[in-house]
Amino acid sequence: MSSDPSTFQSPDHTQVNQDTHTQTADNSYPLATADHPRSDKPDPTTSAKVPKLSHSHGATTTTVHDAAEGGQSSTVATSPSELARLKVKLIAGLREIPDFPEPGILFVDIMPLFANFDLHGALIRALELKVVESFKKAKIDVIVGLDARGFLFGPSLALRIGASFVPMRKAGKLPGDVVKSTPFTKEYGADKPDIFEMQGDSIKKGQNVVIVDDIIATGGTAVAAGELVQKLGGILHGYIFLMEIEGLKGKDKLKAPTHLLLGKEDSTASEKP
Repeated sequence: MSSDPSTFQSPDHTQVNQDTHTQTADNSYPLATADHPRSDKPDPTTSAKVPKLSHSHGATTTTVHDAAEGGQSSTVATSPSELARLKVKLIAGLREIPDFPEPGILFVDIMPLFANFDLHGALIRALELKVVESFKKAKIDVIVGLDARGFLFGPSLALRIGASFVPMRKAGKLPGDVVKSTPFTKEYGADKPDIFEMQGDSIKKGQNVVIVDDIIATGGTAVAAGELVQKLGGILHGYIFLMEIEGLKGKDKLKAPTHLLLGKEDSTASEKP
């Protein structure tokens, strides 16, 4: 993996952004997120390249949970063109902040998607459609959200599809009996290995599970989540991320289909029987 982080050109925020994707440009700003600030060895897990989106047409009808009916099935018409329009809207809502959290960093901020009622609704609807599109062979029982930004949209998504929500947290944050992941060290460097936990009764044997988070970077946290789901007896159907750090190839480490809401979909990301 390259030690040089990806770069973006900060847009002119005095004008309406007519582009449908975040621009890549000169090497003026390496990227960062609050969880992955740049250090002595620049951390490329700081944001994600968001490519242009292609528009599809037509509609399909798929059965999903209805939370109002206690998880009973209901028929929802889903349109690929609706999902494509929502993606364009969400990408336009992302905000780039230069020189944060330190000089030379261009921070790609997803918080405007939650601060705006319309964008927040669009995000949850897009995620709902993505679940319906990506996991047609099973009724999803559990959404697992990763610490910490998976907590921002995981519960709302679970509510929309009639599933339960389960958080995966760093060691020592959850009460009661827990199961622990295998310790792992992030490739971009960390002082000590990370360990994650889930509560021991959070997933029942045989339940169908999807894991969600904002960005797939090195993949270590997502691997830990998959391990915990299997330890608890759940059936992992796949992952959904908002974006990815493409150069780190974190998706290659995952043993279940991986889907991107605001990025280029992996052509191999199909649901396994």
